[in-house]
Amino acid sequence: MITVACLSVLMGASLPLKSELSTTVVAVQRAQPKLVLSVEKRGSIEIELFQDTAPKTVQHIADLARKGFYDGLQFFRVIKEPRPFLVQIGDPQTRSKSLEDPALGSGGSGTRVSFEASGHKHVRGAVGLSTLPGDKNSGDSQFYIMLADHGFLDENYTVFGRVTKGMDVVDSIALGDAVSKATLQ
Repeated sequence: MITVACLSVLMGASLPLKSELSTTVVAVQRAQPKLVLSVEKRGSIEIELFQDTAPKTVQHIADLARKGFYDGLQFFRVIKEPRPFLVQIGDPQTRSKSLEDPALGSGGSGTRVSFEASGHKHVRGAVGLSTLPGDKNSGDSQFYIMLADHGFLDENYTVFGRVTKGMDVVDSIALGDAVSKATLQ
């Protein structure tokens, strides 16, 4: 929150006299970037990215999306039974390997991203950065979208976004569904 007086100074205006100050407070909030995944035969998923609380992760994922990294990748992990858990994407090996290949889940862009304690919870629609087992500083290009609340994951993985539109699309994703295009807004 920035007061009118502070906003005036920041914008280069002269500071008003104390008697001219009002108690009006102006909220200045930067719009969060959005990642839109177009899923073939399903629809679009809009993800608000938490740039303020997970800046390194958001920057990395955004850079990959700008380069077309996610275009054509398949969802290689879809866990809905025995209870809804998550869908996962981001392994470039899904372009060339069978979905039954045990190596899936080990590929990435080659750039590690350290864990960021964003303060966001693993609730339905949360988007988190996947890591290697036991190494929360090993995030890269793979991420997941939560299908239900799973608090046991909190503080173990960086939650860097949330689905704001298209959760019905997320719910309909099946193993092997592909992202035709990932764009930033």
